[in-house]
Amino acid sequence: MSGFSGALQLTDLDDFITPSQECIKPVQIESKKSQTGSKIKIQEDGAYYVDSEIGLQKLQKVEITLSDCLACSGCITSAESVLITQQSQEELLRVLSENEDKRKSGQETKLIVFTVSQQPILSLAKKYNLSVAECTSRLAGYFKSLGADMVLSTKIADDLALIECRDEFLARYLAERSGEKHKNLPMLSSSCPGWVCYAEKTHGNFILPYISTTRSPQQIMGILVKEGLAEREKVPRDRIYHVTVMPCYDKKLEASREDFFDEVSQSREVDCVITS
Repeated sequence: MSGFSGALQLTDLDDFITPSQECIKPVQIESKKSQTGSKIKIQEDGAYYVDSEIGLQKLQKVEITLSDCLACSGCITSAESVLITQQSQEELLRVLSENEDKRKSGQETKLIVFTVSQQPILSLAKKYNLSVAECTSRLAGYFKSLGADMVLSTKIADDLALIECRDEFLARYLAERSGEKHKNLPMLSSSCPGWVCYAEKTHGNFILPYISTTRSPQQIMGILVKEGLAEREKVPRDRIYHVTVMPCYDKKLEASREDFFDEVSQSREVDCVITS
């Protein structure tokens, strides 16, 4: 097990890690050799200007997107500062409001689908002294009052993930017993995107063959909604806005991975993640 790092330690039980104030991997700017001796100056307003023979010009602001942050080989949680604006309740309410305005004016609307994880339901049921069934019903009613067309549960996806993970392990185990190569054991499995991201970025090619290829319940629901439901309702997948309610901030990170982005429709399997 010498290939594994021993540097990762738990310091407390709070899984929300405040984003770093400074990105450890600055944006790479394509540089060009100056032929005129131009100089870059910082003005009092904090903006950058280039002073050249044609005068003073303001430099364009550089922005780091979520995809850029995920591609960074440094850390796990610095991406969370970007997620706050791209996957937030404000963004969700904006989409719901726009959809309602289009419905009132007779325009084509999106099919709004909410998928709720079991953990938030159990936590809310305990906090407000409700039965699981009653809490589920109230949440579904609340989301529909906001403009949701459908409210689904991850229960079927939880079951499918367990079945697929079992089948994958058995396939690897039997293949190894029969002498096949490239069937790596032990098989590592985790529905935590933070762990998967850590493993990929700190161990790279060494650990990838050992990680289970089974999707998490969230992403299983993503494909069921954007493909199965889209086909049943005869709606293009880019007209479905899929929201998941999850117990962990890192689920936002998972939903934003390029693995779960469809190039043809230019849409993600999960468009927005709200955490409880």
